[in-house]
Amino acid sequence: MIDLTTRYLGMRLRNPLVPSASPLSRDIDMARRLEDSGAAALVMESLFEEDILHDQVELHARTEAGSESFAESLRYFPDHDHYEMLGEDYLERLVQLKKSLEIPVIASLNGATPGGWTRYAEMLQEAGADAIELNIYFLATSPEESAAAVEQRTIDILQSVRASVHVPVAVKVGPFFSAFAHMAKRLEQAGADGLVLFNRFYQPDIDLEDMSLVPNVLLSTPQAMRLPLRWIAILRDQVQLSLAATSGIHTARDVIKMLLAGADVTMMASALLVHGPAHLEGVLAAVGAWMEEREYDSVEQMKGSMSYANVPNPGEFERANYMRALKTYR
Repeated sequence: MIDLTTRYLGMRLRNPLVPSASPLSRDIDMARRLEDSGAAALVMESLFEEDILHDQVELHARTEAGSESFAESLRYFPDHDHYEMLGEDYLERLVQLKKSLEIPVIASLNGATPGGWTRYAEMLQEAGADAIELNIYFLATSPEESAAAVEQRTIDILQSVRASVHVPVAVKVGPFFSAFAHMAKRLEQAGADGLVLFNRFYQPDIDLEDMSLVPNVLLSTPQAMRLPLRWIAILRDQVQLSLAATSGIHTARDVIKMLLAGADVTMMASALLVHGPAHLEGVLAAVGAWMEEREYDSVEQMKGSMSYANVPNPGEFERANYMRALKTYR
């Protein structure tokens, strides 16, 4: 019997397939279908720093309404239904997911600056989150901000969240660091329990009719998995962090490659948005069949068997591979 279980963020999961942060977590019935189809855990859609700050400003404005008016006016506080509190909605959805599912639920906080919003992590913990995925999405556009400052900003955000909670914290970051292996070690030292590689930076487009920038969400393709594949293979034996692979994972072959490189779990969203929750069943069956054919007894046995652990100098290996790729192209 093939053992598909894996460990991620200290949790024992029934297999390495985890739906990543996406609109799929908005609907409780959809979340149940994902669980029934084999999802080992669920990452909620992100709660953004801007959402939390919106709530704080909105609450202040509403509670201050009428404060300079006559004492006889007794109903200046608005009914709750008259304004939207995005953070409260998120907490309530987390509570409902925890009641409805048996698999772990991972809350997702998305931010770009250190600040009081990170204290919301404690509320997520109190609402039942089994872990928190801290999605740090920031693109340095100022020529005055150095690479060291960008790295420190990331560390400061992590440390602020880490100080608020005792549940595991995974950090989801982009690949745009000049020395990513060093950054991974810094995140580990700052208290991260895991890394999620990598955040996708959605590039804007230009509308030529009204000459405006427009958001442009494109679902991932399998080609996108090459970058996390490389870095997971590099980091597998250099950090003690849980490693989650995301971006471009669509098929059983993608999952297998990530496990061989050293991923503890593989996360997918685009494939599920296109094919639906039942896609997980086919992927799991194909992964099991491949393992049985090659006489792997467990996912743990597979993990990292093709990492860079046995390469004396990964940098030189990468350089040689780069040269060979270019010179052998026909």
